[in-house]
Amino acid sequence: MTQADPEAAPVLEIQPDYAELQRPHVAEWFGHRVFPVVSASRTALRDQTEKRCPFLSKAFHEDRQCIKVNKDGTGPSQGVCTISTTSNGSRQDWLVCPVRALDQDLLRPIVRHLYAVAPNDEIMLTAASGLQKADVAASVIAAVRQGRQRVFVYFEAKAGGEIQFKATAASPLMSLDTTVIELVAPAANSTDRMPFALGRYAAVELQTADMHGTYAKAVQALRSALDLHPAQFHRQLAENPEWPRRKIEGPNIANVFKRTFYQIVFKFQVTNQDDSAGSVLALPQPVWDSWRKFLGDPQISRNLDGTGTLLDDPSAEPRSWIYVFDVADRPGPGGGATPVEVRDRIRTDGATLARLALVVSPARAVEFEVHRGVVTIARDRLRKMLPVHLRTVDTQADLLSGLE
Repeated sequence: MTQADPEAAPVLEIQPDYAELQRPHVAEWFGHRVFPVVSASRTALRDQTEKRCPFLSKAFHEDRQCIKVNKDGTGPSQGVCTISTTSNGSRQDWLVCPVRALDQDLLRPIVRHLYAVAPNDEIMLTAASGLQKADVAASVIAAVRQGRQRVFVYFEAKAGGEIQFKATAASPLMSLDTTVIELVAPAANSTDRMPFALGRYAAVELQTADMHGTYAKAVQALRSALDLHPAQFHRQLAENPEWPRRKIEGPNIANVFKRTFYQIVFKFQVTNQDDSAGSVLALPQPVWDSWRKFLGDPQISRNLDGTGTLLDDPSAEPRSWIYVFDVADRPGPGGGATPVEVRDRIRTDGATLARLALVVSPARAVEFEVHRGVVTIARDRLRKMLPVHLRTVDTQADLLSGLE
């Protein structure tokens, strides 16, 4: 075990000859790396000891504990943000907690992009729940009045509550994961008593992953080790990397796509209106990698600004985007929560996603004749199920003659 750059936040390396390096592990615990490296900063130890969620705490402008708890203050998945697996062939981090998306490393570039904020212009981005604090509300109102920066608030299940599309006789109730809305100065003749007016909204959806197995054993091992070794927890963790892997299994890849796809197509279409700045589907890199086969492994055309497009017509400009992001390999500056890095921005729309999933991908399956294996598999299984003395019977005629 070696220590990384002493001038950076302390990072403890796990020995490369660790026998179970390829097994699934808890990757982040309370927002800090515990595998395949260990963030050993004071901030990490504080968050893990106090069960503090760094993302909720930043959104609320006050210390907030992890929400994945039972009434007794414990929980089988408490503090688990991401799971590290090699399910796609190489090691990747799968997000398992939606609160992880409150990281402004992800939200801020999305807002700047959707609202076409100039590179040198400042923005203020605040969770709606933060307006309950007088000092936060005063700073937001002042920023709107001064007009020196663009001001946005966002609503999320734990930060102001989700906003929903209401159900109708012909459409379902649908909740938005995160709703961003711009605050602008009210018109001079406005009769509304609010100190600001509302501009366009934007919707941000995050895809987390369902995992097989349970987090309970790994969380119990981490918590017990922290209780036993409060001063040497991170060093002990680096020397015992099997703790964050206990009973951890890989993702349910098919379910990741199935439980989200209809909602995304629906929301992309509904938000493609003039009062919307657009929609973003934020996909962790491993989720996007697993999605591609469900979309027929589409080719992505590159635009001059570096973004991609899934559209046949590159001149069309839908308001929907897929943001592909990943969790950094190392802790943040000063030992803060692990940063998020945006890897790709892909323009698309609901109709294109539907066509790729329901037309292109099945056509590719037929092209590769995957259907021809069904009969072969069924025959092999039936042969194994038949009594031993009948397994060599190949035709119905042989079977009948054998019974005479």
